[in-house]
Amino acid sequence: MKKIQSTCNLCALACNLDFYVENGKIEKVSPTVDYPVNQGFCCIKGLNLDKQQTKIKARKTPLLKDENGNMKEISWEEGFKTFAEKMTAIQEKYGKESVAFISTGQIPTEDMALLGHVGRNYMKINGDGNTRLCMATSVVAHKQSFGFDAPPYTLNDAELSDTIIFIGANPVIAHPVFWGRVRKNTTAKIITIDPRKSETAINSDIWVDIKPKADLVLLYTLANVLIEKNWIDVDYIEKHSEGFEEFKGHAAKFTLENVEEETGISAERVLELAEIIHNGKKVSFWWTMGVNQGYQAVRTAQAIINLAVMTGNIGRPGTGANSLTGQSNAMGSRVFSNTAGLYGGGDFDNPVRRKAVAEALGVDESVLATKPTIPYNQIIERAISGEIKGLWVVCTNPRHSWANNEEFRKAAENLDFLVVQDIYEDTHTAELADLFLPSVPGIKKEGVFINTERRLSKMNPIIPKEEGEKSDFEILYGIGQALGMGSLLDNWKTPRDVFELLKKCSKGMPCDITGVTYEMLEGAEMSGSRGVQWPFREGDVLVEDQRRLYEDGNYYTPSKKVKFIFEDIAENPIVTSEKFPYILNSGRGTVGQWHTQVRSREIEANKIYSKESYVLMNPQLAKELNISEHERVKIVSQNGVTSEFNVVYSDTVKKEHLYAPMHYIETNSLTPSLYDPYSKEPSYKTVAVNIIK
Repeated sequence: MKKIQSTCNLCALACNLDFYVENGKIEKVSPTVDYPVNQGFCCIKGLNLDKQQTKIKARKTPLLKDENGNMKEISWEEGFKTFAEKMTAIQEKYGKESVAFISTGQIPTEDMALLGHVGRNYMKINGDGNTRLCMATSVVAHKQSFGFDAPPYTLNDAELSDTIIFIGANPVIAHPVFWGRVRKNTTAKIITIDPRKSETAINSDIWVDIKPKADLVLLYTLANVLIEKNWIDVDYIEKHSEGFEEFKGHAAKFTLENVEEETGISAERVLELAEIIHNGKKVSFWWTMGVNQGYQAVRTAQAIINLAVMTGNIGRPGTGANSLTGQSNAMGSRVFSNTAGLYGGGDFDNPVRRKAVAEALGVDESVLATKPTIPYNQIIERAISGEIKGLWVVCTNPRHSWANNEEFRKAAENLDFLVVQDIYEDTHTAELADLFLPSVPGIKKEGVFINTERRLSKMNPIIPKEEGEKSDFEILYGIGQALGMGSLLDNWKTPRDVFELLKKCSKGMPCDITGVTYEMLEGAEMSGSRGVQWPFREGDVLVEDQRRLYEDGNYYTPSKKVKFIFEDIAENPIVTSEKFPYILNSGRGTVGQWHTQVRSREIEANKIYSKESYVLMNPQLAKELNISEHERVKIVSQNGVTSEFNVVYSDTVKKEHLYAPMHYIETNSLTPSLYDPYSKEPSYKTVAVNIIK
């Protein structure tokens, strides 16, 4: 029996697993014992990846909608030809940007780069990733504060902290392997800031039950208390930051006198939290979607960064302002997809970077995209308005996952041509497609993933593709050929070829990976790979498995100093009223569920979560409204949409709040079309609603 080490391509930890294969069949899956991320542990999702070999029957030919609206099988040659002819005709009639793509954070970095080359460089179209829905806020916060999208931490910092503060994060459910690392730290004080008594809050020493979207007020008030009491690291601030005096003046406006009214947290509790931070020697702050998915999200993330910097809790073991990523390769998408920035980072209008990337790719600078893509929301809006006529959806399900998702249905109905490329032909989005291009699952693919702590790991093919099956990389390459890219594809023939190009593009950048090789990431069969965190430059020697950034106090800004960035509190666009008296929050449901639930349905976890949409309701509210447990009710949103849910009683939500797992299409039909002004990430987390029996 052969053992093959590979990477789980579900959540952002990118755990490594050992697949035991015999006669082309996976017989067993077990977590890789000495892999630095998961250390012999993984969640139910990773343990069930072998189910892909039996439960995903990959289609071997594309499907094309005929004149009667029926999907008919066609050859791959015809599929590629149809894509090229239809998209080119739309561009010739309506202009280059009348076509766009929407991508993912769950395919290998090489696939993302090839898509960027075909779509952004050659077709000259806009194309955004669904990482816009989860990580765009952290990206912008990092760039503005640190000078580059470079989260500072290593996961091991959770084991080294003496004080761990979670803000809008629920790792017990969303990052269970990371939570396992937290549990190893038996001496740390754990604090969770969340409107709901989440699974993580239940397992914390302190639950800070904040009002929805009052985070920024609380964080600025905390900063003011710490400054007033001189519980700050003056030496670090003076040597390694800029803008502190201005921030100090801003924070002074946030006093303890008003904090309870605005946040629901008393002055005494704020003082207690400030004192805990002051007494901690190694304090780490961790945030994720509860912060990222808000209407003033970037400034909220930066308020966390400000707290870490001003208390000297960054760049040292057990510290950091640390954003936990959502998807397996969101980091690969952020740095190497050619959407918001050039390969390896840098601006499209920077002549130095343009020259470096063009030379790395072996092309003329005119081949490169000239500007960042328009964001996801504008792609949808332009499809609705008729400006975009052709859309290519790659490995994602926006009919389900997009905020106020009825808007995507409107967009799809208004298109001349919708292409969906996926491993499933029955997703809510695939069912709307004019052309469906079937791909194989990760157990048959190859490429590199970059996890939440900047660690590169290799996905290796576990079982071979069957005749007729194609990987996403092969589909993208076939489309490029059909479009007539010719010699522009000469250096892009295999994932390994593309990885070598990306290494060259990264040279001299903060994410420099010129010292990383496929062989290093694959490892020998007996010793295995331990992954490599970027940066890892050519000539570097890998001494430590766990490496953090900013240990020398130097950042990626021109001054090499971290910036204090802040802003006045924006008016909350989500307010309750007599018509909509309750606040609905959304997030993960169970460890066994994943995103729009099409991937997690393969595993036995479907026995432990409901197939029907449900909402958590406080029993007191249910009693007042005469709603029985498991009764199906209608919830109407301020966005004008009504959805049905089964009611589940729960004391974890306050009386005036509701909580629904995001894994049901009913949930995101209710979320608002609101976006952070800087990251353009949707404000999924709160919406005013009413309940109808």
